[in-house]
Amino acid sequence: MCRIMKKYIIVLFVLCLSFHICMKVEAASPKKLSLASKSAILLDSTTGRVLYEKNGYERMYPASLTKIATAIYALENGNLNDIVTISKNAEHTDGTKVYLVEGEQVTLKHLIQGLLINSGNDAGVAIAEHMSGSVSKFTKNLNAFLVDKVGVSATHFVNPHGLFSKNHYTTSYDLAKITNYAMKNKTFRQIFGTKELNWNGKEWKTLLISHHLMLKGEMEYKEVTGGKTGYVNESGQTLATTAKNKNIKLTVITMNAKTKYEAYNDTKKLLDYGFKYFETSSLPKGTMFKKGEEMYKLPDKITFTKPIFGGVSEQVSNSGILKVTDRKGFSLESFQLAPIKVKAEEKEILTDMSKETDKKNWYYYPIAFLILIGSAGTLIKFFRS
Repeated sequence: MCRIMKKYIIVLFVLCLSFHICMKVEAASPKKLSLASKSAILLDSTTGRVLYEKNGYERMYPASLTKIATAIYALENGNLNDIVTISKNAEHTDGTKVYLVEGEQVTLKHLIQGLLINSGNDAGVAIAEHMSGSVSKFTKNLNAFLVDKVGVSATHFVNPHGLFSKNHYTTSYDLAKITNYAMKNKTFRQIFGTKELNWNGKEWKTLLISHHLMLKGEMEYKEVTGGKTGYVNESGQTLATTAKNKNIKLTVITMNAKTKYEAYNDTKKLLDYGFKYFETSSLPKGTMFKKGEEMYKLPDKITFTKPIFGGVSEQVSNSGILKVTDRKGFSLESFQLAPIKVKAEEKEILTDMSKETDKKNWYYYPIAFLILIGSAGTLIKFFRS
């Protein structure tokens, strides 16, 4: 009996180990996602690398995701302690509000909070009028900021809040770039990730609660760090989400979903995909490389996105350019190295960069094969005994 039990334990152990290794191998082969949103994109928030996209460069209507751009523009170009006097025009703005009233005085920071957390259209107009004197002047300045500072190429806004206009458009890719840029700002990150905030307005006193279901916990996804929702009839459901784990920070934009469920389900699929297959890696400033008899070093720290399971190769060209590629030879990043002079004995301890430098997962495939064979052999012996 004990002998039979030992056999069972051995077989179970071998099968479990085989399954674990095979899952590692399977994870090295990303599959196409089925997304309901008309447009969607997944970016590494740190490097800006596109990890997945569906119609990510097609023109779309952003709805309230516009407010991400309005918020970061105000944060970078305004004084958060400024006292803003609310106009009649701001009070009578259509759509979602924080119910500002004419003559009310609110700090610029509090307006930005109302803009992002409760999606207050009236707060957007108040910010625009305070910053530039009018909505039209503000959007002109905002568009220039987005081109010059953020680097968008397919975005044009005509208001600060996202209410529909045919001339108010962007792309999932541009919105992801705007969000990534904004997330570099500490105050923006704090507001973007706020779940609840007391609002003590002149006419409206309440507890603001984030509209983003993943952020406030109604839909479980613990890695989510911030988010913004949006909807008008012409745009469908739009959603911006940031998340992070120990390996990578991610930005997801989904646009023109028919329902909230579709938008959140697509976001979950993209986050799962990003966390499963990718990580952000870096090489420190001063890292040395050898190409033939020439020596080089990195003038600055470099950061790039790499596949978790596939490994990367780092090669130096004859002109001193470091090329980082994945196991299929696809270029991940390129960086110009600085030539250096070193002593002859120092050259001998440096590895020629024609060799693959990250092989931590190459062995999964042969090991998986051997373990599967071993598993089959063990089972055959077991059933024969």
